[in-house]
Amino acid sequence: MYKLIRKILFLFDAERVHHFTFSMLKFGFKLPFVPSIVRNQFVVNDKKLERNLFGLTFMNPVGLAAGFDKNGVLFDELSNYGFGFIEVGTVTPKPQLGNPKKRLFRLKKDKGIINRMGFNNDGVEVLAKRLRNKRTDIIIGGNIGKNKVTPNENAVDDYVSCFNVLFDVVDYFVVNVSSPNTPNLRDLQEKEPLTNLLNRLQQENDTKPSRKPILLKIAPDLTNSQLLDIIDIVNTTKIDGVIATNTTISREGLLSKDKDETGGLSGKPLTHRSTEVIRFLAERSNKSFSIIGVGGIHSAEDALEKLNAGADLVQLYTGFIYEGPKLVKQINKKLLEN
Repeated sequence: MYKLIRKILFLFDAERVHHFTFSMLKFGFKLPFVPSIVRNQFVVNDKKLERNLFGLTFMNPVGLAAGFDKNGVLFDELSNYGFGFIEVGTVTPKPQLGNPKKRLFRLKKDKGIINRMGFNNDGVEVLAKRLRNKRTDIIIGGNIGKNKVTPNENAVDDYVSCFNVLFDVVDYFVVNVSSPNTPNLRDLQEKEPLTNLLNRLQQENDTKPSRKPILLKIAPDLTNSQLLDIIDIVNTTKIDGVIATNTTISREGLLSKDKDETGGLSGKPLTHRSTEVIRFLAERSNKSFSIIGVGGIHSAEDALEKLNAGADLVQLYTGFIYEGPKLVKQINKKLLEN
């Protein structure tokens, strides 16, 4: 059924379809019995799937990655599809339109997506307001970034602002310095500025009655030397973990007609590299911090590969679009079999 729906949706512009699908889901879940029907179809309830990380208990290890519900308009509805957690954002202090359209491209032959959205979002205050109205107990991660107009030397202020506004309405934070779609953002992954940024957030964290976990989302394009720096930074700043990985700027081996569009590539072409990064981080750090694996998970086997490489949890995005919501259930069922 989903393959037929996907075939029809893929006839139209990707960004318009995204907004259309959200509108339909928002309407559909208001109808009587729809939430319970969907939950019965997709949710796998089993204590064996629970994961305890950085003080949080996840119902299962399969989450929805940031970017899908970046403005926090559908997290309650999406929780019915069996996710163990949902990440909202990337959000910035001020609302911004992002990059000019067209900025989202399906690479059907490669089962990938290229996006150059540019942190388009409604702003952190709007997101926080929506999260205060949360009706479910789904774990929510807040993925935070900086506004495009904010120079890198002032970037820390943007991250601290988002951190403080979201503090009471999210369960953990993700620091995004790895998107390729905001000019010079990836420069913040260098050792000195990144250490300064994370130390500043940790100082802010220490002023709260009880701290919230902070994770760092990194690019798959980092060298081994840079990954060793990341391990050192995580251990020095004592943040809680790493999300590996964001989208890639690599275009190696692609077949689709839109392969040369600028932006970040996600989906199946990223499967191997993201797993490589996870394994490198896990082995070289002696698993001294938590890792959330994301990138190219299109099957239960893909998810297991990342977990076996050293990930504690996994996240879906492009695989969820190409394979449909049944993928969440398939992964959780496979985990119970193993």
